[in-house]
Amino acid sequence: MAQRSMPSGRSGGPASASSTFAIAAASRAGPKPIRPSVPAQPREGRVPILKPVEGSPAPWFKAAVLDGNPEYTFHTVAGRVTLLFFIGSAQGAAVRDALDQLLAAADLFDDRDCCLFVVTNDPDDVARGRVRTALPGIRVILDYDRAISAAYGACREATDDYDPYVMVLDRQLRVAGRFLLPRAQESLTLVERLLGEAAADDWAPVLSVPRVLDPATCRRLIELYDADGGNDSGFMREVDGKTVQMIDHGHKRRSDYTITDDALCGSLRARIGHCVRPAIHRAFNFDATRMERYIVACYEASVGGHFRPHRDNTTKGTAHRRFAVTINLNGDFDGGELRFPEFGTRTYRAPPGGAVVFGCGLLHEATPVTRGRRYAFLPFLYDDAAAAQREANNKYLGEGVGDYRRR
Repeated sequence: MAQRSMPSGRSGGPASASSTFAIAAASRAGPKPIRPSVPAQPREGRVPILKPVEGSPAPWFKAAVLDGNPEYTFHTVAGRVTLLFFIGSAQGAAVRDALDQLLAAADLFDDRDCCLFVVTNDPDDVARGRVRTALPGIRVILDYDRAISAAYGACREATDDYDPYVMVLDRQLRVAGRFLLPRAQESLTLVERLLGEAAADDWAPVLSVPRVLDPATCRRLIELYDADGGNDSGFMREVDGKTVQMIDHGHKRRSDYTITDDALCGSLRARIGHCVRPAIHRAFNFDATRMERYIVACYEASVGGHFRPHRDNTTKGTAHRRFAVTINLNGDFDGGELRFPEFGTRTYRAPPGGAVVFGCGLLHEATPVTRGRRYAFLPFLYDDAAAAQREANNKYLGEGVGDYRRR
C-alpha cells in the first residue's frame, strides 16, 4: 500500500484546557452536509417531490436498524458505494418487485465496498416479515416518523404522498444517481460502474508537515508516557443531547497521558504555532489561533491498538474542532497508519517529529498496530470564533466532560 507522511488528529477524550496563539482569526462555520434539491423524474399530472441533486452531499442521519444498532450513524458508511431504497411500505407489488431485483444482487452488498439500506415507514413491514436485515451489507432503516424520507425527498411533509425510489451514493456519500421504481434495476448498473471506478490510491485532502518536533522533545514525551503508563482513552458520543465519553475497545483501543508541565505545554504550543499554523493558513486560508489537548497517545500491538473510522467534530462538545494534528513521536512500529475511507485505501504515516494535518470533518481511522508501540502527540486546532462556539456549548457537556472558558 502506498504511504505518505502527514499530520493527523483523532481521539475522543474529554475536552481539555485550550490555549490561544497571538493573532485573532476570522469566523468559520463547522462542516455540515447540505441538501440542495431538484425534482426527480416527474410523474405525469403530479407535482414532483424535490430530491437532493446529483453531485451534492447526501443528508446525514441517525436511525434504528432492524435487528441492529438502535442509533446507526449513517455518515460512517462513507468509503463504500451505497444504495438507499426508500420504499415507504413493502405492501405494494411495484415496491416488492423492485426490492426483489435489488436483493437478487445481494452478493454486491458485502459491507466492504458496497451496501444497501432499505428505508421503511410501515411497522407492518416488520410485523409481517416483508423486510429484513441481512448482514453483511443489507440493513433495514426504521423511519416511522418519515424524517429521513422527507430529508431525501421521498415524501411530502404533512401529506400522505410518497415517492418510492432508489438513490445511489458514491464513496464520499455524494448523490450519484436517482431511480424511480420503473428504473430501479438501472441503479445496479450504476453501482457496478462506481465500483469499477474506485481508485485505491486517491489522495485525501491532508497536509504533510515535517520537522515539527525535534528528536529530544519526542524522546521526552515518550519517557513521560512510559513513566506514567497512560489511561484508557475513550471517544465522544452524543447521548440524549449531551456529549459524553464512551469506552469501547471494539471501536478504539488506545491509552493517553495528559501533559501537566505548563512550560512543556507552552513549548509544544509554540512549535505548532510556528510550524503547523502557517501551513494550514497557506493551504486552507484558515488561521488556527487556538489549540486543544496536550496528550501523549500510545497504540500498542499487544492489545491491538486501533481507532475505527470516525470524525472528530460530530458532537456539540467537539463541534468547534477544525483541524486534527497527528505527530508521530517514534518510527519503530508496524501498522498504526491513517486511512481516509472516503478517498480510498491509501494510508498516511508521519515520520518521527512530523505531522499529518486534516479537517476534523473527514472520516478517518488509525489502523491496528501490528508490532511495537506507536506514540503520538494529538492536538486539535481551531480559531477564536470556534472558541466562542465551544464555550456556548458547555451546556451540552455530559458528566465528566470538563467545561471550557475562553482565555
